[in-house]
Amino acid sequence: MKKDIHPDYHPVVFEDSSTGFKFISGSTVTSKDTVKWEDGNEYPLIRVEITSDSHPFYTGKQKFTQADGAVDRFNKKYGIK
Repeated sequence: MKKDIHPDYHPVVFEDSSTGFKFISGSTVTSKDTVKWEDGNEYPLIRVEITSDSHPFYTGKQKFTQADGAVDRFNKKYGIK
């Protein structure tokens, strides 16, 4: 591999802006904001809109809608079985 062409990979804290849930992960993103983590070290803080803590799929609040086709809607409307 070529030297000095890869971005710096370091630990970063991600915070869900809607729930306040925080987790630490490795990333190449940088931020001027920092936060003190549970281990006493300061890490860059990245605020995100959706995480597994607030996403409807992971929280079980996802709504499923049945998309009927045109033929099914016609049959329901006119009572043909």
